[in-house]
Amino acid sequence: MKISELTPDQKKLELVFKIEEKTEPREVTTKLDSMFHKVCNVLVGDESGCVHLSLWDEDIEEVKEGKHYKITEAYTMLYRNSLTLNKGKYGSLKEIEADFEINTQNNISLKEF
Repeated sequence: MKISELTPDQKKLELVFKIEEKTEPREVTTKLDSMFHKVCNVLVGDESGCVHLSLWDEDIEEVKEGKHYKITEAYTMLYRNSLTLNKGKYGSLKEIEADFEINTQNNISLKEF
């Protein structure tokens, strides 16, 4: 599947993307366990477009700007009316060898849903 084909509430997604930009992690407290966690927004994409990916805790340090990755068992959701990609509890994120550039002109996280 390509980034441009993503829509809200999709599950069990498998995508290949390149990391364009990673924000500084911020600390949040979740309602789930009332513990502090780090969360980071990462702009990822392929030739068709780009989207924001939310990464938590140890996943933040696993990824680097400019590298290509394959994500499995991912899902999409709306956060503040913006489409967001999430790795999820059972998802995996693995660096791969690939060679493509991101279409940053088509940021689907900026679309209104």
